[in-house]
Amino acid sequence: MSRVAKNPITVPKGIEVQIDGQLVTVKGKKGVAIHPYPKQVLVKLTTDKVLKFEPSKKSKRASALAGTTRAIVNNMVHGVSIGFEKRLKLVGVGYRAQVSGGILNLTLGYSHPIQFRIPEDMTIETPSQTEIIVKGINKQRIGQVAAEIRAYRKPEPYKGKGIKYVDEVIVIKETKKK
Repeated sequence: MSRVAKNPITVPKGIEVQIDGQLVTVKGKKGVAIHPYPKQVLVKLTTDKVLKFEPSKKSKRASALAGTTRAIVNNMVHGVSIGFEKRLKLVGVGYRAQVSGGILNLTLGYSHPIQFRIPEDMTIETPSQTEIIVKGINKQRIGQVAAEIRAYRKPEPYKGKGIKYVDEVIVIKETKKK
């Protein structure tokens, strides 16, 4: 059995978990998250609010799916109770970000400003002109949106200019010498 699936999830107070057929629904103060899980996985909710995951068959794939399902449901519980965030930093002269309405306006040294439509299920904040914070309850969607924003101007290896994650380390290349 998967090592990840062996760890049960203790559901915190204020979080409601429902298992209906092959669907797990988690409700909390930040919102509702729903995940359909495969038939190879058995999900059990005990009376003392503990979620347990185990494979329905003795196969490698079922064991792997049990671990994956446990990780996804754990992220759902964390997302609806605390939430997730990804921080981006703009590095470069004249690079700016600003949120107005449901649009993130980016000035990244191109001849035109870039307008990124903020998805309905998350929020984007700009505490300063060079910082972007993507917040929401779905960890995968936050990572995807942050990657889409970063793709407009990836950090280049010679000066480090571009949009980077706050915790990202860019290895600066040495320029050619005569």
